[in-house]
Amino acid sequence: MAAVRLHAIMPEFQGRATLRTRPFPLELIDGESAPRDILEQEWWLAAVQEPAAEFAPYQGDGWPTTTLPAFEAAWCAARQGDAALANFDLRVRQAFFAESRNIGRWDVLREIAEEIGLDRPRFDQDAAGGQARSAVVEDARLGRERYLVRGTPTLMLADGTKLRQPIAYPRMEERKVVGVTALPCCGEGCLEATRAVVEQAVRASPAPD
Repeated sequence: MAAVRLHAIMPEFQGRATLRTRPFPLELIDGESAPRDILEQEWWLAAVQEPAAEFAPYQGDGWPTTTLPAFEAAWCAARQGDAALANFDLRVRQAFFAESRNIGRWDVLREIAEEIGLDRPRFDQDAAGGQARSAVVEDARLGRERYLVRGTPTLMLADGTKLRQPIAYPRMEERKVVGVTALPCCGEGCLEATRAVVEQAVRASPAPD
């Protein structure tokens, strides 16, 4: 939801703000990647909140046991520019949440790179270079230790100031959804609410020297 909304509105802030997407793989933090029993309970809540994002029940048994390859592949895409990263980021999410594709597999990630028109030889070279994993691990460390990130999505300014996104979160007890916080917005209103968050952040940020 956050990715779809931010990528939709950020072109409006060209020259005023830049969105930098950084990895925070939860499996490096709590040892568990994409827990199926929890995510499948949250699927409907995400679908209700953001009609522009595609969601469909996950089919088959090919659930990713790790998402680290997806983060590494995003790092490789970023080597081809901000637009390449933005397109790859959204396409990977769509592949998982709407198409039941196992984004923990490099063959799937290479297919996605091909589908959005990335330079495949360069993508493959960067993937094979060995730098992607260390870069992802380092960003996760910075997120946890310097910026005190505890979960995703976390939106913040460059100085670490956290921004509140218009998202309703589930209340969990023993890995079960037992309630939901109030919906802060609906449909197009969520784009407007997200736009207001970024606008407030721009006004609060000091002008560059």
